[in-house]
Amino acid sequence: MKQAFLTQKGPKAVGPYSTCVIAGNTAYMSGMIGINPAVGAIEATDTEGQARQVFENISTVLGEMGMTLENVVKVNVFMTDLSEFAKVNAIYAEYFKTPYPARSCVEVSKLPVGALIEIEVIAVLG
Repeated sequence: MKQAFLTQKGPKAVGPYSTCVIAGNTAYMSGMIGINPAVGAIEATDTEGQARQVFENISTVLGEMGMTLENVVKVNVFMTDLSEFAKVNAIYAEYFKTPYPARSCVEVSKLPVGALIEIEVIAVLG
């Protein structure tokens, strides 16, 4: 059985989807973009700033569910410019510690509302 998790502190969904769905002890988080929840818009104009906001958003939503980034087992990163990958990789290493989650990273032509990066995660409670 699955259940949608509705965040009270993180950014709201920008379409007809759940921010996160919980099935058993696993949380499947939809892709997060760098929206600042306080203003409801992307403020950072560079990939690094947006990546930091994305990780803060993910941390916030996980926290609401009683989890942290240590519970994350899989990360999918979508970027509009892979030449920025080294910068994102450095920021990623600030937020995640060993053992690192499994990860994929792909370049895409566009992301919602002009975002430069989008990240989705799967986390397991326990």
